[in-house]
Amino acid sequence: MKHFLLVFIGGGFGSALRYIIGKYLNDVENGIPYGTFTVNVLGSLLIGLILGLAMKSTAITQNQLLLLASGFCGGFTTFSTFAYENHLFLKSGDFTSFALYTIASFVLGFLAVFFGMYLARIIEF
Repeated sequence: MKHFLLVFIGGGFGSALRYIIGKYLNDVENGIPYGTFTVNVLGSLLIGLILGLAMKSTAITQNQLLLLASGFCGGFTTFSTFAYENHLFLKSGDFTSFALYTIASFVLGFLAVFFGMYLARIIEF
């Protein structure tokens, strides 16, 4: 039950922060999802850093991993919103935005994970 609560609490904080960022960065007039893009790339960086630090040492406990990686990062990032926003691009016939948003999200998301793991290797405790 403790593990469930850690994921629940972390997910709540992550989701709330995602909402705030989306509220201020998503462009309602043009439909450009800067907020979703930002949280997904930033969340990828964070999970790379968190998991990289956990692999490097015992400084991060299993409970902290559940709170931060599964909970916070899981609640902060969003694949479902990303998929829906791409659906809207396709539905409106905006194939250029669809392609750019999809490719940039995947490429920068993967690079952010790798960069987070790299940062974890060079950070000294």
